[in-house]
Amino acid sequence: MSARLLLFTGKGGVGKTTLAAATAVALAAGGRKTLVVSTDPAHSLGDALGVPLGPAPVEVDGGPHAAQVDPRALVDASWHDLRGHLRTVLAGAGVDELAAEELTVLPGVEELLALGEVRRFAATGPWDVVVVDCGPTAETLRLLALPEALASYLERLFPTHRRVVRGLLASLAGSRSPESWDATADALGRLAEHLAQLRDLLTADTTGVRLVLTPERVVAAETRRTATALALQGVRLDGVVVNRLVPHPGDGTGPAADWLRTRRAEQEAVLAELDLGEVRTAEHRAGEPVGLPALLELAGGLYGGADPLAGTGVAGAALDVARVGDEYELRLTLALGDAEPALARVGDDLVVTVDGRRKLITLPSLLRRCVVVGAELDDTGLAVRFRPDPDLWMR
Repeated sequence: MSARLLLFTGKGGVGKTTLAAATAVALAAGGRKTLVVSTDPAHSLGDALGVPLGPAPVEVDGGPHAAQVDPRALVDASWHDLRGHLRTVLAGAGVDELAAEELTVLPGVEELLALGEVRRFAATGPWDVVVVDCGPTAETLRLLALPEALASYLERLFPTHRRVVRGLLASLAGSRSPESWDATADALGRLAEHLAQLRDLLTADTTGVRLVLTPERVVAAETRRTATALALQGVRLDGVVVNRLVPHPGDGTGPAADWLRTRRAEQEAVLAELDLGEVRTAEHRAGEPVGLPALLELAGGLYGGADPLAGTGVAGAALDVARVGDEYELRLTLALGDAEPALARVGDDLVVTVDGRRKLITLPSLLRRCVVVGAELDDTGLAVRFRPDPDLWMR
């Protein structure tokens, strides 16, 4: 996939849809083949562009192409057969029919299929850039975590080495035909491949998330938590956009100017504490920007003369392992703010939990033969100390 992928998200009501649409309009005006697509269950992309939209991309007044994904229709079209295959495996493993039916109703399947549709657009269309208007941050973080979580879940239930051996599942089948189980193995293999492709899409260098916020302390706090969660998941934070910054009144006098001056000072104080590197800003406008001309004007104020595709270089997470005396140190370089991470060792994995978001770190073979002896948190991230386990070190 050669298309750049920009995902816009933010707390509900901050204007992410409008800014995603404005970015797409500016990119198209600059000569790039651009698709803007909404995966937000509460679609409003068509309202921002001023045109009705459906699941198939359509050109908007000589500007970008646009579409609104219908997750319910995707579920009806492609999930039914896979659920049937999963019921077959679970029933063969001794799970009764009612429980198997409940287990195959996976939460988040609509978001997963919507992400798959975005991947299809990016991989098969003529686009230089695909701009995605995602749902609010909570839904988006769940969406971005789903491919890795479901792939891990699938591998634990039906390991690859079992799926690829013909007839092995049939040994559990009882009265079911070997052909039915082979078809199920094929379906599970396709699902595993699909999840791997989605994970690759989200962590690719050509994919980035732009966080939209309004300059309010509650919204800024959620944005910082979201930036941490993205870094934990290995998804690149492409930039931060601050929307609805009130105009500065200058030397104006009177109650209105005093209110603007006070409000602007409050907003600037929030921005000073944001600590997410360079941010782009869009001032609050008297009129609602609807339609291509208004969106293009908004993008002009947001990006100035800069390329709308250029990110602002927000740092992500990095992992390093080093020897320190008789111990080994694994360092997770990550802006954690005030968050206190929790650690757990699960087999060959280290589980890091920050603000309810988990990162599963598969330990290198060296550290799998060690035990955790301590951890320290500083301004640059988290350092976990390991000591060789004498029962395992010589094996």
